[in-house]
Amino acid sequence: MTVAITHLELSAADLRDAAARTQDAKAARRMLAIALVLEGGSRTEAAQSCALDRQTLRDWVHRSNADGLDGLSDQPRRNGPEPRLSAEQQAAVADWVEPGAELERDGVVRWRCMDLKQRIETTFGVSWHERTVGKLRRKLSFRRLSVRPQHPPSDPEAQASFKRNFRLS
Repeated sequence: MTVAITHLELSAADLRDAAARTQDAKAARRMLAIALVLEGGSRTEAAQSCALDRQTLRDWVHRSNADGLDGLSDQPRRNGPEPRLSAEQQAAVADWVEPGAELERDGVVRWRCMDLKQRIETTFGVSWHERTVGKLRRKLSFRRLSVRPQHPPSDPEAQASFKRNFRLS
């Protein structure tokens, strides 16, 4: 038994215009198939001409009847769990990593995944594996390579005087 197209605010010409304007090729194909049906074509021919199965076209007619043109677009995917850190918390992690670590403030001379893992756990209460912290770091556009830290008890003035006084003969 065929499903009637009850969402008739748009004519076949309107559907064709909407299909021409949209950037979503799949939704445009669905709009054109429904336009063919509205013009009096058979559902089998409309489905075949738009590379759909007849049953699939029926499913899209149901969605179109319920939601209009918005129902013909794919729904966003909601696969997987919710992120364990919010966007604000991720921004806070980026604010830690961007200036680099300081021994007095952070207790480390550079941010390793293990160090970030511990800080995230103590600050936000989220326990992650080190690899997951590395994925977060890559997502935040930080590279694995970092500048070699300066040894805390080193004396820059002594190093500069050594470089001035040391000459190769």
